[in-house]
Amino acid sequence: MSDRTSKPAAQYLDAAIGLLQRIRDEELDAVAAAGTLLADTVAAGGRLFAFGAGHSSLAAQDVVYRAGSLALMNLLAVPGAVGVDVMPATLGSALERVDGLAAAVLDASPARAGDALVIISLSGRNALPVEMAMHARALGMKVIGVTSLAYATGPDAPKPRHSSGTYLRDHCDIVLDSKIDIGDAELSYEGVDAPFASASTVTTSALMQSTLATCATVLADRGIQPPLLRSGNVDGGLDWNDRVFAEYADRIFYHR
Repeated sequence: MSDRTSKPAAQYLDAAIGLLQRIRDEELDAVAAAGTLLADTVAAGGRLFAFGAGHSSLAAQDVVYRAGSLALMNLLAVPGAVGVDVMPATLGSALERVDGLAAAVLDASPARAGDALVIISLSGRNALPVEMAMHARALGMKVIGVTSLAYATGPDAPKPRHSSGTYLRDHCDIVLDSKIDIGDAELSYEGVDAPFASASTVTTSALMQSTLATCATVLADRGIQPPLLRSGNVDGGLDWNDRVFAEYADRIFYHR
């Protein structure tokens, strides 16, 4: 393999590692607070939800019904906005800008006061995540936002699209900064007209996993066995998961 061929890959990996190091150095206190908030919710009998639209949904889906993750984390899905499986794919992005949709989804969901909701939105500027956070807090839920603060600060920050003129970060109990620059592209290259190589899924997934790891250990330190799932591809894993599903059936909504 030539240096010219391997160099972009090395540059991307270096960029991703650098972002993760920034998160480790700058976000640990916020992650600890977020994990503790989730632990408080679990200990009090509350339920956990995660939401993300478009590609931001990937980090939310990564912690739902996942080996090594909390069984209580439920995906709060907005039809048509979860991924790129709708036609046309641009419909999902359009739905993120629709006022009133988030409130309707939350009101139709099992979410209630005392629950916790993690909202993932890279820009935090669209109507859907902003309204989701506002309405969740109005319902008495705690909200953790995973977003890039670069989109909400500085002279080059894009304007918010919600009618309130606010961003997701303005309606959260705790904010986790994904450290992603505006545009979500880490590399440039001579002869390539647009920047490329996104890293937001790397950093948001790291923040989510770090937060859930904190939650599990906080619960254990309190003498509460964290309701974790095991891989179904190891011996005894499915039986373990069935016991967890049965014990927490009233707080798990993807297994019914």
